Amino acid sequence: MGFMEFSELIVVVLLLAAFSFAAYIIGKYVAKKESDEKIPEIRADAISQSKAVRDGQLNQNMAPFLPGFPYRHTEARFMGEPIDFVVFEGIDEKNVSEIVFVEVKTGTSQLSSVQKSIKSAVNGKKISWHEYRIPQKPENGK
Repeated sequence: MGFMEFSELIVVVLLLAAFSFAAYIIGKYVAKKESDEKIPEIRADAISQSKAVRDGQLNQNMAPFLPGFPYRHTEARFMGEPIDFVVFEGIDEKNVSEIVFVEVKTGTSQLSSVQKSIKSAVNGKKISWHEYRIPQKPENGK
């Protein structure tokens, strides 16, 4: 390879590097511009979702006090997760006749897979009672 061929190769490599760098800079500029244009839309969506979550949580907490709630608010115990309420019907009279799991939903929201499995367990009567006693410390090292 002669001197001219080598210098021509260097010029070609430098031109390719310059074009690649220019394409990179232009690509970054275009991507940033597109991203900047989407920020207001992304923010609006985030605010909307945040409001929906907040409203849903407020509705969940207020449900026992709203018209049409089929149980006494004094007998409903808020859990939040994975089920919103457990109602102990009759607890006000000190005689529980039924325990009811209540999930509050708004709009078109659906049960989660965990909530569906809980509903299935309840409907299948796969419910039990377990009494756990905390072990007592042995006295005098016994």
